[in-house]
Amino acid sequence: MTQTDAPLDLLIIGSGVAGLSAAVRAADRGLAVGVLTKGELEQSTTRWAQGGIAAVLGGDPDSTDLHLADTLAAGVDLCDEAACRILVDEGPARVLELISLGAVFDRDEGGGLSLAREGGHSTARVVHAGGAATGVEIERALVAAVRATAAVLLERWFATDLVVEDGSCVGVTAVDVSGRVRTVRAAHVLLAAGGAGQLFEVTTNPVEATGDGVAMALRAGVAVTDLEFVQFHPTALHHRRMPRPLLSEALRGHGAVIRDHDGERFVDELSPRDVVSRAMTRRMLDAGVDHLWLDATGLAAFPARFPTIASALAELDLDPGSDWLPIAPAAHYLCGGVVTDLVGATTLDGLWAAGEVACVGVHGANRLASNSLLDGMVFGARVVDAVDAGGRGPSATGVMSHLREPDGAGDDQVSCTRLAFEAPLVGGGDGDPAVLRRELQRAMSRGAGMLRSTDSLSTVVDIVADLAARAPDPSTGSDAAELANLLTVAAALTALAAQRRESRGAHTREDFPDTDVALSRRILVPPGQASDS
Repeated sequence: MTQTDAPLDLLIIGSGVAGLSAAVRAADRGLAVGVLTKGELEQSTTRWAQGGIAAVLGGDPDSTDLHLADTLAAGVDLCDEAACRILVDEGPARVLELISLGAVFDRDEGGGLSLAREGGHSTARVVHAGGAATGVEIERALVAAVRATAAVLLERWFATDLVVEDGSCVGVTAVDVSGRVRTVRAAHVLLAAGGAGQLFEVTTNPVEATGDGVAMALRAGVAVTDLEFVQFHPTALHHRRMPRPLLSEALRGHGAVIRDHDGERFVDELSPRDVVSRAMTRRMLDAGVDHLWLDATGLAAFPARFPTIASALAELDLDPGSDWLPIAPAAHYLCGGVVTDLVGATTLDGLWAAGEVACVGVHGANRLASNSLLDGMVFGARVVDAVDAGGRGPSATGVMSHLREPDGAGDDQVSCTRLAFEAPLVGGGDGDPAVLRRELQRAMSRGAGMLRSTDSLSTVVDIVADLAARAPDPSTGSDAAELANLLTVAAALTALAAQRRESRGAHTREDFPDTDVALSRRILVPPGQASDS
């Protein structure tokens, strides 16, 4: 095992919007910052984000109070209101910082920012770029800024585990581009490697989204919650291409409608994503079909307003002006993750988390559309501010304040149910990681996807245990390591989903179809004893 040279003030794992925006801010503060990512900086889930960023900017007839209300409503009584208030209040400043870095957003004829309305939003407040290429534009601007400012860039390095000494996180072990195992030390580590869409057969996430950050946290005994809430995007293009191309929510905001195979509308297209996806799934099951239709034929100037989507459809010989577009829900976003306080501190001193890997409480049981990029920018910045101010451990704020047992009758949602969990022991087998990964995806899609039950989840639990025993040692290669991470996250997700005996937001139990007010609390994989490395 080889160690890198000088330790860093802050090591960031992941190169999405949370990690890169934090890296820019850390460099501006004079911190020695490094970014470690298993691909190139540009390869992240952020670049696949189409819709945009929800933010109430100056001069809008909107209000942050209304944005807050929409966020809380989408989260189905499981949001942390203080975290959501921070999100909507600080978000506009983060968007303006992006613009100052060179990000170019779409403008209307008067020169103002063009705003779109998406599902769950009561008004148009979503800024976007290239019609539906917002993630690409944000990633472009942030990558350029990071390449100009970051002290250390470790591209094509794969972080495998946290390094814990004397109860604190002091770095990570990682496999470098040559295949050597290295130790990268830092005074603080920021997990920003979110996304676990590769748990499922059909996803909008890139192939790199294998839950690495959550898996590392689970193995180190760091508290995790809300993994059972996996948001499926309702309008992914039904096509063999993977990740599935998204047909942006902005299309529905501009008037596109969802139709079944009889051509009938059956759902309010601007309802929150969980509502639309669930209605679509049930309509598909009832009709025995594998997709429905998005009718955008009534949208004027489609190529000009949505050039990225128009180009992608043209490649597939689809004309949105005359063709109904085949759609089906696809795994899109992990609403839960590593428990943090309101500045991103976790239950392990020296370890911070932001973006999709984290659960700061802004998404609850179902993320409001276009709040994800905002989440990464707002709380990535708060991590840097806390590190710069000398912070290290968590405070009892945000989701961190929920880490106590319910007091009994009358206790409110600021409490949690603790779930005994041990990360599965992966390795010892000689199975092909690619084959085992497909088996896991098939099992998760059928038993722990849009619709779940006691029996289906029990079946998945057994399959995960079998796959873990058949899997090769994670140290044998990146494919094996990714499989181990997927199995670790799958085990925690199914355990939490089995424990949540209700339907709420992005978690639907066919055997418990109602929302239970008594379960308006988090189910927690509690902090364990992290072993020193």
